[in-house]
Amino acid sequence: MADKLHFALVSPEREMFNGEVDHVVVPGSEGEFGVMPNHAPVMSVIKPGALRVIDGGVERRIFVNGGFADVTPEGLTVLAEEAIDIADVDAAELDQQLKNAQEDLRDANSDEKREAAQRALTRLEMMKAALAA
Repeated sequence: MADKLHFALVSPEREMFNGEVDHVVVPGSEGEFGVMPNHAPVMSVIKPGALRVIDGGVERRIFVNGGFADVTPEGLTVLAEEAIDIADVDAAELDQQLKNAQEDLRDANSDEKREAAQRALTRLEMMKAALAA
């Protein structure tokens, strides 16, 4: 279909999406960018945030945590380090995970534990921001 964009989203766990859509907004490292059919080829690093898939006036938001976006004449492929459908995120559970991560950071007694706790906290904060958007 010339008026549709072929889009595939793959994470290490599974292929999360593979199909034809109208438009995808990607959280690129240099800023968000939209991809529509016949987009010029481009490759971008993805920053943590909400990837938005728009089709038929319906928007699906997916939290992606790192990876790459590759636009070719065939369409858009996103290889994400992590991908979670925002509709599946429980806000109360996410808030509890944030509190736990803050405690882990506070209680970290080595540089290695502090860095790991900070990475986990940052990931959860980015997911919370994506949920709120």
